[in-house]
Order: sequence, then structure tokens, then C-alpha cells
Amino acid sequence: MTAGNGIQAVFQALGLPPEAHVDARVPKKLLVEQGAPTPADKRAIQEGIDELQWLAVCKPTTIGVPAFVDDAREYLEIAVVACAFRPGAKAARLIELIQRAIPYPVVLITSDVDGFAVSVAHKRHAQNEAGKVVIESVVSVAGLKDVANSQERAFMQSLSLARQPRLDLCTLYEGWLTRIEALNAARLNGAFMVTDDGALIVRRRNALEAHSKLTREIISLRAKASRERQLNRRVDLNLEIQCREAELASQEKNL
Repeated sequence: MTAGNGIQAVFQALGLPPEAHVDARVPKKLLVEQGAPTPADKRAIQEGIDELQWLAVCKPTTIGVPAFVDDAREYLEIAVVACAFRPGAKAARLIELIQRAIPYPVVLITSDVDGFAVSVAHKRHAQNEAGKVVIESVVSVAGLKDVANSQERAFMQSLSLARQPRLDLCTLYEGWLTRIEALNAARLNGAFMVTDDGALIVRRRNALEAHSKLTREIISLRAKASRERQLNRRVDLNLEIQCREAELASQEKNL
């Protein structure tokens, strides 16, 4: 499956009604002006993005799901946006920049040489700047390309609007987020499991975060061990690595 076809496959898997479809091009200039805090980010956008497309808008009048508003968040609509990255693009950074630039919840579908990716990011009101929003974290799954793979096929099937919690737009968005987490967990434990049980979702989320942190620590320790010339220090580093690997195996049981 090509990356472009992958974007369309994800969009179709969402199962949105025709009333929600938009299909409008978003100029890169807007992204540069609103989502590039540094000159390096501006270059990354200009050089790394091929095109940005607004595919759909999910709001009460288009999908029949109520809006959500409280003191911290405002979910009046959810945008579905697609972006094709050029070879050599810094995909992870560009995904974060796009999510930060759009001031409401976004289901972002991107493509690059490694396949396609889906990302979401809960947003809340900035405490010190009226009218501004900040993202809590970007949750994404990348490297999608083989929907014949049972895990990826199950993930795609789980994305349908009809299969999401529909209490309001916030719970709908959370539903898509938990499906992404489910695939990330499945890539570690081999089993794709969709659940709307809050306790299980929190346990899996914490385990994924711990797994990611431990993986980064192990990579760093291995790099240090490979450079270390003193034998006793190298032994200590290898013992630290073994401890982290044991913690990693323990976290995988919570996925």
C-alpha cells in the first residue's frame, strides 16, 4: 500500500458521513505563521511538507455528536487533516508542529517513506494566555503500511465512528486516542485489544509511557557502555541495563 493510499484508507476507515467531508487544501504559509516557533521549524515545514489537506470536520451538525465544554477544554469540533511528507522530513517534529498550530482537536493522518501514521493530541486552555490552547501530549502510531497484518487490520477496523464512544466530542476523541494506544501496545505484546474500561486504559497508558522511558534509558546506557574504557564502570553500566530490561519486561505485562 502506498502512503497516499494509506491516508485514504485511514480516512475511509473513520466512516464519517458525507456531511462531514471538507476536502480543502491548507496553505503551508498558514502553518509557518502559526506553528513554527523557530527558524529551524520554519525550514522543516517549508522543506518537509508536500501538501496539507483538510479532509473533514466532526461537529454536532455533521456527525450528530454533542460538543463538550468545561473550564479546561473546549471540544466544539474535531478536524481530520492529512499531510504528505517529503523524503528526509523530520516526521515526528512536523506532526507536533501541525498539532500545535491548529487550536482545536485534530486527527492527523500523515505519510512518509516509512508508511503512514495517525496522531491525536488532547488540548486545553492555556492558563496564562487568554484564547490560547496548549497540547497535553501527542499520541501517535507510525510505520503503518501493511493492512494485511492482523494487528493493523484490527486497528483500522476499530476506527469507525460507529464503534467509538459518542457521549460527546471529547469522549469520541479519547476513543480514537485509545485505539492508537491499543496498536502501540499490540506491537509490544502481540495482542490488539480495544477497551473503553477507564481503569484498563489508564494502566495501559502508564505502561506505555514507562516502556518508552525505559527504552530510551536502555539505549542511552548501551551507548555509554560502548564508549566506556574502564572495565569496572562498563560492568556497572551493564548491570544497570539488565535492571532496566527487567523493569521493561514487567511493564509489558501491564499492556
